[in-house]
Parts: sequence; C-alpha cells; structure tokens
Amino acid sequence: MNTSTTWLALGLALILSIAGCRTDEGSATELVVYKSPTCGCCEDWIAHMEERQFIVNAEHPDNLQALKRELGIGAEHASCHTGVSDSGYVFEGHLPAKLVRRFLQQPPEGALGLAVPRMPIGSPGMEMGERFEPYDVLLLRRDGSHEVYARITEPESQY
Repeated sequence: MNTSTTWLALGLALILSIAGCRTDEGSATELVVYKSPTCGCCEDWIAHMEERQFIVNAEHPDNLQALKRELGIGAEHASCHTGVSDSGYVFEGHLPAKLVRRFLQQPPEGALGLAVPRMPIGSPGMEMGERFEPYDVLLLRRDGSHEVYARITEPESQY
C-alpha cells in the first residue's frame, strides 16, 4: 500500500468511527431502551451496551408495564428495562451485549427477542463486587413460547 492509499484508508476508518460505525463489525447497533427515569441499574446496563459499541436512546414511558405487554413480553419474562432494536426485536433485562449482538447477527426463525427475567446479581448492570448468580438467557418466540438461548454460569462468560 502506498502512502496515499494508507492515508485514505485511515481517513475512512476515522470517518466511520465518528459516524458511529465499526469497520470490524459493520454498522453500530441502535437500541431504544424503555425504563424508569430513576433506575440506576438500567443506566449501568446502558453503559455496558455503549461500551460495546451500541448506540442507546433511553425513553421513559408513562406506563412501562403496558408497553412491555404491547411488545409481547409476559410478566414471567419481565425485568426493569426493555430494549428494542431498529429491526423490531426486543431485549428484556440485564443481557450481555455479546449475546444481543450474536442474536442480531443471526436471529432465529420466529424470534421475538431475548430476555433475562428478574435482575440476577452479577449480570451486566447488576454488578455487586464479587457476588454472582448464574442465570439463563431466554429466547422469546413470537408464538409466546420460550427456550434457553444461553446459560451464564460464571461472570467471565458475559464479556
């Protein structure tokens, strides 16, 4: 590569990074996250996602539970916040960013999205020192069924 080509490639990489794109994974992923305006763990989860190249826009609906129902998230799968991708998939709760990205790269047939019900200690956004509670990431299907998408058995496997 000559000097002009090198500078052109570096300039293009800089422009793409400023525009919110990543040259190694394509476009940055955008999520709208619906949450309470006062929830600190939701803010910590948003920081987890942003540190991993997600663009997050937080919104604070008047009736978060009604919104979850409209999106197809049952009470048994609920957590404190709900993310929605521009492709319409839902991401409920304290999901690891790497699993959200993997899902979006190859969404399973009939999928609604992913969920981590409740708020497991040690999940992204719910860190409490060395404490960790293993948890399942559920694949939610449009027909109302679900299955285990991934099992998180140790903190390191989240990142």
